[in-house]
Amino acid sequence: MTTRSNAPATRGHRLGLRNASAGVLVLCLGALVPAATIAPTAAFAQDLSRGADNFYRSDRVSVQPITFRTQYGTTVAGNLFVPNDLDRSADHPAIVVGHPMGATKEQSANLYATKMAEQGFVTVSLDLPYWGGSEGEPRNAVAPELYAEAFSAAVDYLGTRDFVDRGRIGAIGICGSGSFVISAAKIDPRIRSIATVAMYDMGEVNRTGLGNSVSAEQRRETIEAAIAQRWAEVDGGEVAVAGGTDLELTAETHPIQREFYDFYRTARGAFTPEGASDRRTTKPTVSSNVKFMNFYPFEDIETIARPMLFISGDQAHSREFSQKAYDLASEPKELLWVEGAGHVDLYDRVDLIPFDRLTRFFRTNLADQEASLQP
Repeated sequence: MTTRSNAPATRGHRLGLRNASAGVLVLCLGALVPAATIAPTAAFAQDLSRGADNFYRSDRVSVQPITFRTQYGTTVAGNLFVPNDLDRSADHPAIVVGHPMGATKEQSANLYATKMAEQGFVTVSLDLPYWGGSEGEPRNAVAPELYAEAFSAAVDYLGTRDFVDRGRIGAIGICGSGSFVISAAKIDPRIRSIATVAMYDMGEVNRTGLGNSVSAEQRRETIEAAIAQRWAEVDGGEVAVAGGTDLELTAETHPIQREFYDFYRTARGAFTPEGASDRRTTKPTVSSNVKFMNFYPFEDIETIARPMLFISGDQAHSREFSQKAYDLASEPKELLWVEGAGHVDLYDRVDLIPFDRLTRFFRTNLADQEASLQP
C-alpha cells in the first residue's frame, strides 16, 4: 500500500536550489569557489542540537570489526552489531547499513546500525570500496558498480551467520548509499526490504546538479578536466581529489557546504581513517568521479517490487531524489517527510531520525512468516 507522510510545500525551496548552482558544483563536481578565507566564528561552531550523536555507543549491543569478500575477490571492512540478549540458537532478521557518499562507516552508518541492533536486529555497517577500511587503490575512487556489490557481499556475510535468517535481510542506504542500495537491490532479491534516508542519486546530481542547475556545457567541462587529470596520472602525476566538503569556511561559502562542514569538519562527525589525510576526507578522485555520470540507479527501480521506504527531511536540499524514486518505484512503497529536517540532520540527529518508523518498517517486512502463522 502506498503511504505518503507530511509532504512539504516545495515551490519556494525548489527555486532556492535552482539558484544555488555554485554551491552544487563545489559539492558534487569539484569546482572551486574563489573567496577570501576568514577566521571561524561562533556561527560556524558545530551544532549539536536535536540530539546530534554520531559516535553513539550502546551498552546493549556488542560490536565486532569484520571483513568480507566481494564477488570480485576484494575485501570490504565493516562492523557487526549484535544485541547482547540475542538468542544465537535461533535465526534473526538482519540489516546492512551504508554510509553517506564520501564518508566512512564511522559517520552515520554505525549510528544507524547501533540503533537498529537495539531493536533486536543483527546489523552490519560497511565501508564502501576505496573508502575507510575497505580495500582499493587509489583511495577515494568512484566505482558505483563496486559500491552496489558491497551491499550484496554484506548479504553474503550475514547469510553465513548461524543466527541470521537468509530470507530476512534488509538494507538501509544513507545519502549516496541510498542510490547504491537501490542499484544492488534491482539485481539482488535477497535484499528483501530497502530503506533510504536523505538519499542522493549520485548519477543525476553529477549529470545535472540539484534542480537541474548544471548545464550541458558545465558537464562537458567537468569531463574534460577529469580526462586531463587522468592523463596527468598516467604520466606519473599525483592522484588529485576535489569536491566533497570544503576544508575551510569563507564569507562566500554556500549554505549547503556549511551544512556539510558542520558535520564533516567539526568534532560532531569528523573522522579520518588510519593512514589517511584529513585534507582528503570526503573528496573523490577527480579522474574517477565522472563515472557517476554513467550511473542510473532509478532506471528499472519499478522491477524491485519489494517493500521500500524513502525518508527525507522536508527542508532537505536533496529531497527531490527521494520524491523521484518514490514516484518511479512500484508497490509496496512509503515516503516519509521528516518535519523541519535538513539533509545532514538525518545523518546523526537522533531527535529527528525516525528510528521508530524504520523499526516498524523492518519488523513488518522482515517478519518470520512461519512464526506469524502459528496460533
